[in-house]
Amino acid sequence: MQLLKGFLDQSKQLNQTPAKLSCNLPLHAPNSQYKTILLGLKIPNLPAPLHYLNFISVIGCPSAAIFGSEKNKKASNDTAIVMCSSSMRMAGQFSSYNISSDCAFEKHSFQFQDREAFNGSFPNFNLQRIDSELSFNLQIKSAGALCYYNKLRMNLAEYWSQLCECSGELTYKGQRSDIQQLGSLEYARVMSFSFLPIAFYTAQIINLSGKRQLIVMQTRDRLNRILQSRVYLKDLQQQHVWMSDEGVHFHIQRLYPAVTTPHYKRMYLPREFEWIIHNEKIKICITAKSRGDYKFGVGAGYAGSFSYQVKINDELEEGESGYCEYIDCRSLNWQEKNKKEKFFDELNDSAPIFLKK
Repeated sequence: MQLLKGFLDQSKQLNQTPAKLSCNLPLHAPNSQYKTILLGLKIPNLPAPLHYLNFISVIGCPSAAIFGSEKNKKASNDTAIVMCSSSMRMAGQFSSYNISSDCAFEKHSFQFQDREAFNGSFPNFNLQRIDSELSFNLQIKSAGALCYYNKLRMNLAEYWSQLCECSGELTYKGQRSDIQQLGSLEYARVMSFSFLPIAFYTAQIINLSGKRQLIVMQTRDRLNRILQSRVYLKDLQQQHVWMSDEGVHFHIQRLYPAVTTPHYKRMYLPREFEWIIHNEKIKICITAKSRGDYKFGVGAGYAGSFSYQVKINDELEEGESGYCEYIDCRSLNWQEKNKKEKFFDELNDSAPIFLKK
Protein backbone atom coordinates (compact mmCIF):
# COMPACT_ATOMS: atom_id res chain seq x y z
CA MET A 1 0.00 0.00 0.00
CA GLN A 2 2.90 2.34 0.70
CA LEU A 3 3.96 1.93 -2.93
CA LEU A 4 0.59 3.23 -4.09
CA LYS A 5 0.60 6.08 -1.57
CA GLY A 6 4.23 7.08 -2.05
CA PHE A 7 5.82 6.23 -5.38
CA LEU A 8 2.88 5.63 -7.70
CA ASP A 9 0.54 8.41 -6.56
CA GLN A 10 1.85 11.88 -7.42
CA SER A 11 -1.27 13.77 -6.37
CA LYS A 12 0.20 15.11 -3.12
CA GLN A 13 3.24 16.62 -4.84
CA LEU A 14 1.13 18.11 -7.62
CA ASN A 15 -1.39 19.66 -5.22
CA GLN A 16 1.45 21.25 -3.27
CA THR A 17 3.02 22.72 -6.42
CA PRO A 18 0.16 24.36 -8.39
CA ALA A 19 2.51 25.51 -11.17
CA LYS A 20 2.95 21.86 -12.20
CA LEU A 21 -0.77 21.18 -12.56
CA SER A 22 -1.87 20.42 -16.08
CA CYS A 23 -3.51 23.17 -18.12
CA ASN A 24 -5.01 20.64 -20.54
CA LEU A 25 -7.27 18.44 -18.46
CA PRO A 26 -8.56 15.23 -20.04
CA LEU A 27 -12.30 14.80 -20.46
CA HIS A 28 -13.12 11.99 -22.86
CA ALA A 29 -15.07 8.75 -23.13
CA PRO A 30 -13.50 5.28 -22.70
CA ASN A 31 -10.91 4.39 -25.33
CA SER A 32 -8.35 1.67 -26.02
CA GLN A 33 -6.09 2.95 -23.24
CA TYR A 34 -8.58 3.96 -20.53
CA LYS A 35 -11.32 1.40 -20.01
CA THR A 36 -13.08 3.17 -17.15
CA ILE A 37 -14.26 6.78 -17.02
CA LEU A 38 -15.96 8.66 -14.19
CA LEU A 39 -17.72 11.94 -14.89
CA GLY A 40 -19.50 13.69 -12.05
CA LEU A 41 -21.04 16.91 -10.79
CA LYS A 42 -21.80 17.44 -7.08
CA ILE A 43 -23.63 20.55 -5.83
CA PRO A 44 -24.03 21.00 -2.06
CA ASN A 45 -25.75 23.73 -0.05
CA LEU A 46 -28.89 24.02 -2.13
CA PRO A 47 -32.01 25.43 -0.42
CA ALA A 48 -34.58 23.06 1.10
CA PRO A 49 -36.07 20.75 0.06
CA LEU A 50 -33.29 20.08 -2.50
CA HIS A 51 -30.26 20.34 -0.16
CA TYR A 52 -27.97 18.81 -2.81
CA LEU A 53 -27.85 17.60 -6.41
CA ASN A 54 -25.51 15.05 -7.92
CA PHE A 55 -24.77 13.50 -11.29
CA ILE A 56 -22.36 10.57 -11.19
CA SER A 57 -21.60 8.43 -14.23
CA VAL A 58 -19.21 5.48 -14.30
CA ILE A 59 -18.62 4.27 -17.84
CA GLY A 60 -17.03 0.85 -18.20
CA CYS A 61 -17.34 -0.29 -14.58
CA PRO A 62 -14.22 -2.04 -13.26
CA SER A 63 -14.45 -5.35 -11.49
CA ALA A 64 -14.10 -4.12 -7.92
CA ALA A 65 -16.16 -4.32 -4.75
CA ILE A 66 -16.22 -0.54 -4.38
CA PHE A 67 -18.22 -0.37 -7.63
CA GLY A 68 -20.42 -3.33 -6.74
CA SER A 69 -19.43 -5.20 -9.90
CA GLU A 70 -16.72 -7.63 -8.78
CA LYS A 71 -18.91 -10.67 -9.56
CA ASN A 72 -20.05 -9.54 -13.00
CA LYS A 73 -16.90 -8.89 -15.06
CA LYS A 74 -18.39 -9.49 -18.50
CA ALA A 75 -21.36 -7.21 -17.99
CA SER A 76 -19.33 -4.44 -16.37
CA ASN A 77 -17.04 -3.98 -19.40
CA ASP A 78 -19.95 -2.71 -21.48
CA THR A 79 -21.95 -1.13 -18.68
CA ALA A 80 -22.46 2.51 -17.74
CA ILE A 81 -24.16 3.45 -14.49
CA VAL A 82 -25.62 6.88 -13.76
CA MET A 83 -26.83 8.32 -10.49
CA CYS A 84 -28.85 11.56 -10.34
CA SER A 85 -30.40 12.47 -7.02
CA SER A 86 -31.40 15.16 -4.59
CA SER A 87 -32.67 15.12 -1.00
CA MET A 88 -36.33 14.49 -1.87
CA ARG A 89 -37.86 11.01 -1.92
CA MET A 90 -36.83 9.25 -5.11
CA ALA A 91 -37.26 5.85 -6.71
CA GLY A 92 -35.43 6.34 -10.01
CA GLN A 93 -32.11 7.89 -9.05
CA PHE A 94 -30.04 4.95 -10.33
CA SER A 95 -29.80 3.75 -13.95
CA SER A 96 -27.73 1.11 -15.72
CA TYR A 97 -27.07 1.32 -19.46
CA ASN A 98 -25.54 -0.91 -22.09
CA ILE A 99 -22.78 1.20 -23.64
CA SER A 100 -23.07 -0.37 -27.09
CA SER A 101 -26.82 0.02 -27.49
CA ASP A 102 -27.86 2.78 -25.07
CA CYS A 103 -25.06 5.36 -25.11
CA ALA A 104 -23.47 7.71 -27.64
CA PHE A 105 -20.09 9.25 -26.83
CA GLU A 106 -18.35 11.82 -28.99
CA LYS A 107 -15.51 14.29 -28.45
CA HIS A 108 -17.59 16.84 -26.55
CA SER A 109 -20.69 14.82 -25.78
CA PHE A 110 -21.83 12.09 -23.38
CA GLN A 111 -25.36 10.83 -24.10
CA PHE A 112 -27.13 8.19 -21.99
CA GLN A 113 -30.18 7.08 -23.98
CA ASP A 114 -32.55 10.06 -24.24
CA ARG A 115 -32.34 10.71 -20.51
CA GLU A 116 -29.01 12.28 -19.45
CA ALA A 117 -26.62 14.34 -21.58
CA PHE A 118 -23.36 16.15 -20.77
CA ASN A 119 -21.99 18.45 -23.49
CA GLY A 120 -19.38 21.16 -23.96
CA SER A 121 -15.69 21.89 -23.54
CA PHE A 122 -13.64 23.93 -21.07
CA PRO A 123 -14.74 26.14 -19.49
CA ASN A 124 -18.45 25.87 -20.43
CA PHE A 125 -20.62 22.76 -20.18
CA ASN A 126 -24.28 21.84 -20.16
CA LEU A 127 -25.87 19.00 -18.18
CA GLN A 128 -29.44 17.89 -18.88
CA ARG A 129 -31.73 15.22 -17.54
CA ILE A 130 -35.22 14.52 -18.83
CA ASP A 131 -37.27 12.35 -16.48
CA SER A 132 -40.79 12.29 -15.07
CA GLU A 133 -39.45 12.33 -11.50
CA LEU A 134 -36.31 14.54 -11.56
CA SER A 135 -35.29 16.74 -14.49
CA PHE A 136 -32.77 19.57 -14.76
CA ASN A 137 -30.98 21.80 -17.23
CA LEU A 138 -27.74 23.26 -15.86
CA GLN A 139 -25.10 25.57 -17.24
CA ILE A 140 -21.68 24.75 -15.77
CA LYS A 141 -18.67 27.05 -15.89
CA SER A 142 -15.44 25.51 -14.62
CA ALA A 143 -13.79 28.08 -12.39
CA GLY A 144 -10.33 26.75 -11.67
CA ALA A 145 -9.10 25.80 -8.18
CA LEU A 146 -8.01 22.44 -9.60
CA CYS A 147 -6.92 19.58 -7.37
CA TYR A 148 -6.03 15.95 -7.90
CA TYR A 149 -7.53 13.25 -5.71
CA ASN A 150 -5.21 10.75 -7.42
CA LYS A 151 -2.59 10.98 -10.16
CA LEU A 152 -0.68 7.76 -10.79
CA ARG A 153 2.62 7.62 -12.60
CA MET A 154 2.88 6.32 -16.17
CA ASN A 155 -0.62 7.72 -16.76
CA LEU A 156 -2.15 4.65 -15.13
CA ALA A 157 -5.00 6.67 -13.62
CA GLU A 158 -6.01 10.16 -12.56
CA TYR A 159 -8.91 11.74 -10.72
CA TRP A 160 -9.29 15.52 -10.66
CA SER A 161 -11.80 18.03 -9.31
CA GLN A 162 -12.45 21.63 -10.32
CA LEU A 163 -14.61 24.27 -8.73
CA CYS A 164 -17.47 25.23 -11.00
CA GLU A 165 -20.32 27.74 -11.04
CA CYS A 166 -23.67 26.08 -11.70
CA SER A 167 -26.89 27.77 -12.73
CA GLY A 168 -30.16 26.61 -14.22
CA GLU A 169 -33.42 24.98 -13.26
CA LEU A 170 -34.52 21.73 -11.68
CA THR A 171 -37.97 20.16 -11.75
CA TYR A 172 -39.06 17.51 -9.24
CA LYS A 173 -42.49 16.00 -9.90
CA GLY A 174 -43.65 19.18 -11.61
CA GLN A 175 -42.25 21.61 -9.02
CA ARG A 176 -39.61 23.92 -10.48
CA SER A 177 -36.61 25.36 -8.61
CA ASP A 178 -33.80 27.68 -9.71
CA ILE A 179 -30.19 26.74 -8.98
CA GLN A 180 -27.27 29.13 -8.48
CA GLN A 181 -24.40 27.57 -6.51
CA LEU A 182 -20.80 26.40 -6.51
CA GLY A 183 -20.26 22.78 -7.42
CA SER A 184 -17.49 20.27 -7.90
CA LEU A 185 -16.87 19.04 -11.46
CA GLU A 186 -15.03 15.72 -11.30
CA TYR A 187 -13.43 13.40 -13.82
CA ALA A 188 -11.40 10.21 -13.57
CA ARG A 189 -9.88 7.85 -16.08
CA VAL A 190 -8.41 4.45 -15.24
CA MET A 191 -6.58 1.77 -17.18
CA SER A 192 -7.77 -1.80 -16.74
CA PHE A 193 -6.70 -2.88 -13.24
CA SER A 194 -6.99 -6.47 -12.05
CA PHE A 195 -7.13 -5.31 -8.41
CA LEU A 196 -8.28 -2.18 -6.61
CA PRO A 197 -7.41 -2.14 -2.89
CA ILE A 198 -10.12 0.32 -1.85
CA ALA A 199 -12.87 -1.19 0.32
CA PHE A 200 -14.03 1.94 2.18
CA TYR A 201 -14.61 5.42 0.78
CA THR A 202 -16.22 8.54 2.16
CA ALA A 203 -16.22 12.15 0.94
CA GLN A 204 -18.06 15.27 2.06
CA ILE A 205 -18.38 18.64 0.31
CA ILE A 206 -19.40 21.89 2.01
CA ASN A 207 -19.68 25.32 0.40
CA LEU A 208 -18.45 28.08 2.69
CA SER A 209 -18.77 31.86 2.66
CA GLY A 210 -16.45 33.87 0.45
CA LYS A 211 -16.91 31.47 -2.48
CA ARG A 212 -14.93 28.72 -0.80
CA GLN A 213 -15.43 24.98 -0.88
CA LEU A 214 -14.28 22.41 1.68
CA ILE A 215 -13.78 18.77 0.67
CA VAL A 216 -12.78 15.98 3.07
CA MET A 217 -12.28 12.37 2.04
CA GLN A 218 -10.87 9.09 3.28
CA THR A 219 -10.22 5.65 1.76
CA ARG A 220 -9.31 2.37 3.49
CA ASP A 221 -8.47 -1.17 2.42
CA ARG A 222 -10.21 -4.41 3.43
CA LEU A 223 -8.12 -4.60 6.61
CA ASN A 224 -9.27 -1.12 7.63
CA ARG A 225 -5.88 0.47 6.98
CA ILE A 226 -5.97 4.08 5.81
CA LEU A 227 -4.95 4.53 2.19
CA GLN A 228 -5.68 8.25 2.01
CA SER A 229 -7.18 10.82 4.39
CA ARG A 230 -7.23 14.38 3.07
CA VAL A 231 -8.75 17.83 3.27
CA TYR A 232 -9.01 20.31 0.38
CA LEU A 233 -9.94 23.96 0.96
CA LYS A 234 -10.70 25.72 -2.33
CA ASP A 235 -10.94 29.48 -2.81
CA LEU A 236 -12.58 30.70 -6.01
CA GLN A 237 -11.59 34.34 -5.58
CA GLN A 238 -7.94 33.56 -4.87
CA GLN A 239 -7.86 30.64 -7.36
CA HIS A 240 -6.09 28.63 -4.72
CA VAL A 241 -6.37 25.13 -3.24
CA TRP A 242 -4.90 24.19 0.12
CA MET A 243 -4.47 20.46 0.65
CA SER A 244 -3.28 18.46 3.64
CA ASP A 245 -3.09 14.80 4.60
CA GLU A 246 -1.45 15.42 7.96
CA GLY A 247 -3.58 15.09 11.08
CA VAL A 248 -6.82 14.43 9.14
CA HIS A 249 -9.07 12.20 11.27
CA PHE A 250 -12.58 10.89 10.60
CA HIS A 251 -14.80 9.75 13.49
CA ILE A 252 -18.32 8.32 13.51
CA GLN A 253 -20.37 8.77 16.70
CA ARG A 254 -23.67 7.19 15.67
CA LEU A 255 -24.83 4.88 12.91
CA TYR A 256 -28.17 4.03 11.37
CA PRO A 257 -29.28 0.38 11.59
CA ALA A 258 -27.66 -1.80 8.94
CA VAL A 259 -29.10 -1.62 5.43
CA THR A 260 -28.89 -4.23 2.67
CA THR A 261 -27.77 -2.79 -0.65
CA PRO A 262 -29.20 -3.90 -4.03
CA HIS A 263 -25.98 -5.94 -4.32
CA TYR A 264 -27.02 -7.86 -1.17
CA LYS A 265 -24.27 -6.38 1.03
CA ARG A 266 -24.92 -5.17 4.59
CA MET A 267 -23.73 -1.65 5.29
CA TYR A 268 -23.95 0.81 8.17
CA LEU A 269 -24.47 4.45 7.18
CA PRO A 270 -23.24 7.32 9.38
CA ARG A 271 -25.81 9.29 11.35
CA GLU A 272 -23.49 11.62 13.27
CA PHE A 273 -19.83 12.11 12.43
CA GLU A 274 -16.96 14.56 12.63
CA TRP A 275 -13.67 15.47 11.02
CA ILE A 276 -10.74 16.78 13.03
CA ILE A 277 -7.88 18.38 11.07
CA HIS A 278 -5.05 19.64 13.22
CA ASN A 279 -1.63 20.59 11.90
CA GLU A 280 0.82 23.46 12.04
CA LYS A 281 -1.00 25.67 9.52
CA ILE A 282 -4.69 25.25 10.31
CA LYS A 283 -7.23 23.75 12.67
CA ILE A 284 -10.53 22.53 11.25
CA CYS A 285 -13.40 20.82 13.07
CA ILE A 286 -16.49 19.57 11.24
CA THR A 287 -19.43 18.18 13.21
CA ALA A 288 -22.24 16.76 11.10
CA LYS A 289 -25.65 15.13 11.44
CA SER A 290 -27.12 13.20 8.51
CA ARG A 291 -30.58 14.10 7.25
CA GLY A 292 -31.30 10.41 6.62
CA ASP A 293 -31.90 10.98 2.90
CA TYR A 294 -29.32 8.47 1.65
CA LYS A 295 -29.84 7.27 -1.92
CA PHE A 296 -28.13 4.22 -3.42
CA GLY A 297 -26.02 4.63 -6.55
CA VAL A 298 -22.50 5.87 -5.68
CA GLY A 299 -20.74 2.71 -6.82
CA ALA A 300 -21.70 0.16 -4.17
CA GLY A 301 -22.78 2.87 -1.72
CA TYR A 302 -24.89 5.93 -1.02
CA ALA A 303 -25.13 9.71 -1.25
CA GLY A 304 -27.07 12.09 0.98
CA SER A 305 -26.96 15.39 2.85
CA PHE A 306 -26.26 16.59 6.38
CA SER A 307 -26.42 19.63 8.65
CA TYR A 308 -23.08 20.84 9.98
CA GLN A 309 -20.91 23.19 11.96
CA VAL A 310 -17.48 24.04 10.58
CA LYS A 311 -14.84 25.77 12.63
CA ILE A 312 -11.70 26.89 10.78
CA ASN A 313 -9.29 28.28 13.36
CA ASP A 314 -11.55 30.86 15.08
CA GLU A 315 -14.09 31.15 12.25
CA LEU A 316 -17.41 29.30 12.74
CA GLU A 317 -20.01 28.55 10.05
CA GLU A 318 -23.21 26.53 10.16
CA GLY A 319 -25.34 25.05 7.42
CA GLU A 320 -28.07 22.56 6.60
CA SER A 321 -26.97 21.10 3.29
CA GLY A 322 -23.56 19.48 3.11
CA TYR A 323 -23.09 16.64 0.61
CA CYS A 324 -21.95 13.14 1.62
CA GLU A 325 -20.85 9.99 -0.22
CA TYR A 326 -20.27 6.76 1.70
CA ILE A 327 -19.26 3.24 0.64
CA ASP A 328 -18.21 0.48 3.05
CA CYS A 329 -17.24 -2.89 1.54
CA ARG A 330 -14.79 -3.99 4.23
CA SER A 331 -14.88 -7.72 4.82
CA LEU A 332 -15.16 -7.32 8.60
CA ASN A 333 -18.01 -5.58 10.41
CA TRP A 334 -15.86 -3.02 12.17
CA GLN A 335 -18.94 -1.33 13.61
CA GLU A 336 -19.91 -4.53 15.45
CA LYS A 337 -16.58 -5.16 17.18
CA ASN A 338 -16.55 -5.16 20.96
CA LYS A 339 -14.93 -2.51 23.14
CA LYS A 340 -11.65 -4.39 23.61
CA GLU A 341 -11.24 -5.02 19.88
CA LYS A 342 -11.92 -1.35 19.09
CA PHE A 343 -9.27 -0.29 21.60
CA PHE A 344 -6.59 -2.27 19.77
CA ASP A 345 -7.81 -0.91 16.43
CA GLU A 346 -7.32 2.63 17.68
CA LEU A 347 -3.72 1.82 18.52
CA ASN A 348 -3.29 0.98 14.83
CA ASP A 349 -4.80 4.29 13.67
CA SER A 350 -8.23 2.93 12.79
CA ALA A 351 -11.23 5.22 12.86
CA PRO A 352 -13.12 4.96 16.15
CA ILE A 353 -16.69 4.00 15.24
CA PHE A 354 -19.41 3.49 17.82
CA LEU A 355 -22.89 2.06 17.43
CA LYS A 356 -25.42 3.65 19.73
CA LYS A 357 -28.41 1.38 20.33
